[in-house]
Amino acid sequence: MTLATVGGKPVLVLKEGTTRTRGEEARRINIMAARAITDAVKTTLGPKGMDKMIVDTLGDITVSNDGATILQEMEVAHPSAKLMVNLAKAQDKEVGDGTTTSVVLAGELLAEAENLLQKDIHPTIIIDGYEKALKFIEEELEKLAIEVNPEDEGWLKKVAETAMSSKLISAEKKKLAEIAVKAVKAVEEKKGDERIVDIDNVKIVKKKGGNLSDVQFIRGVVLDKEVVHRDMPKVVKNAKISISNLSLEIKKPEIDMEVQISSPQELRGFIDQETRILKEKVEKIAATGANVVFCQKGIDEVAQHFLAKHGILAVRRVSEKDMQRIEKSTGGKVVNNLDDLTEAELGYAGIVEERKIGDDRMIFIEECKNPKAVTILIRASADTILDEAERGLKDALYVARNVVEDSKVFYGGGSIQAELAIRLKDYAHAVKGKEQLAMEAFANALESIPRILAENSGMDSVDALVEIRNAHKSGKISIGVDALNSKVGDMNKIGVVDTYRGVKNAIAAATETAVLVIKTDDIIAAKSYEGKGKSGGGEEEGEGFKSKFD
Repeated sequence: MTLATVGGKPVLVLKEGTTRTRGEEARRINIMAARAITDAVKTTLGPKGMDKMIVDTLGDITVSNDGATILQEMEVAHPSAKLMVNLAKAQDKEVGDGTTTSVVLAGELLAEAENLLQKDIHPTIIIDGYEKALKFIEEELEKLAIEVNPEDEGWLKKVAETAMSSKLISAEKKKLAEIAVKAVKAVEEKKGDERIVDIDNVKIVKKKGGNLSDVQFIRGVVLDKEVVHRDMPKVVKNAKISISNLSLEIKKPEIDMEVQISSPQELRGFIDQETRILKEKVEKIAATGANVVFCQKGIDEVAQHFLAKHGILAVRRVSEKDMQRIEKSTGGKVVNNLDDLTEAELGYAGIVEERKIGDDRMIFIEECKNPKAVTILIRASADTILDEAERGLKDALYVARNVVEDSKVFYGGGSIQAELAIRLKDYAHAVKGKEQLAMEAFANALESIPRILAENSGMDSVDALVEIRNAHKSGKISIGVDALNSKVGDMNKIGVVDTYRGVKNAIAAATETAVLVIKTDDIIAAKSYEGKGKSGGGEEEGEGFKSKFD
């Protein structure tokens, strides 16, 4: 690719086939691609948002209105569009909710920036204005945050229900929110003055059959396994549990060996020796008082026989993650050597039982004492509903965790964004220069959240926004969009609550992404991104980006 000339001759710096787009054209294309992503997901915002149906290259269908899920399933080619996908992924990973809000906000910030660029305002001025606006907003968020008691499960249920209001499973949101809060409180740990909740300690198991009302909360672990031998007990009460990361099999030598056997007696002796070794292993386990064995590796048929004779329920090839959960729920310890296994290392559960769920058999470890790992079993008649229930439940778990760890919330329904927009506009009037325009543009982008919520609820967005502004200027900062009833309402009264972490992270991440796109004025591509590229979002055609939903 020619980048310069020396003595009238071209100098090739980049390899053949490299493309380059510069200046205003590059910025225009980047903004257009990023906004196309926003246009694809903004109709999903809120309880009455639309669903998207994504069909992948294998023909598998995903129906969802979860922003992160939609963007992950889409196919994106343009690099700026991929930035928006990465924004949604980061929001989902850090917060667990608010992915659509962050993407919509980033897109609106870019739309406002595009208007300013058309008025010949330099990108650097826009960026400075956005960064000052973000700093001001983060300070205001601290003032507006509502302090809550993490022990008050009422607040936790409110945020969990709010997170699930826009999902396909909203009809069962009260029951699911209650279960999500139970799970979060069960795995909560206190370290000094801090509260820590590791969501990985909440296992979600999906089984087709039944319906969402059959969802179960298990104070323990559920394994998609079955008892290894038919003569073993299927139910063990007051279970003393051995959790072992070892094999109840005869170890194979590390090098290839041949054993020459010349008589039936030698063969019998060889088999008897193997049997004796396995019998000794089982007797060591039984001597500790264990009546349940969970083994990460294999269990030989001979060992199964001896375990059954001792009345021990055994499960083999349990995953490492499940072994850790069993350890946390039962209070036992994973042992790597049978010589280290004593009664002190055994875990305890009130009952360990094999049950038939749908067409499969599963192991339930229940009635654990103060378990730090729990399970939620979801039932539904279709895989699509199961998947959406899992996504909704994860959102509920994450937002409940956020409230437990942060002890702060905001009123939802776009009320916090409307209040921030009003305060930012007042602050911008005191700023001199063109940065004031950028800060006002940022405020307009914030107001897009209640505006789009109103549009998606079938309301007149202009009337709704004016009513919300007037209410906030009179001091009623909890007034927002009551999307379920398609009217402006008091979020405090109807219990619509957002998390502190979710709101703050969404605004900060959206601003950073928008600034990154605005700041880019040169695209150097080693290979063409035209055509399809798997990452999560659309198809490239010529210079721009075309969404699947356009």
